[in-house]
Amino acid sequence: QIQLVESGGGLVQAGGSLTLSCAASGDTSCILTMGWYRQAPGKEREWVASFARDGRAYYADSVKGRFTISRDNSKNTMYQQMNSLKPEDTAVYYCNVQEDGKVCAGATYWGQGTQVTVSS
Repeated sequence: QIQLVESGGGLVQAGGSLTLSCAASGDTSCILTMGWYRQAPGKEREWVASFARDGRAYYADSVKGRFTISRDNSKNTMYQQMNSLKPEDTAVYYCNVQEDGKVCAGATYWGQGTQVTVSS
């Protein structure tokens, strides 16, 4: 089992910045990939950014150049620095972890979500 706790959401004006955090606990040795998704009102949840199994970071086109993800393995925490925020970035942001199915159960875990609201 892996538990995820997000923090750092809030209200910011367009052009501003926020940093989200996702702290993982439990069987963190099972983590294969770790990333962020978001869901805006009335829309489906969409992928934002993630670390692949090779450790490289990948980004959705809509956030590329504005968002940066990083991780502190000593704290089992992932961060998402969001700059130049736009009203269309308004959403609930979810942390996502995929377990390695070869050595663990291969389960998918989600955090509880943190609201990001960007005002125009």
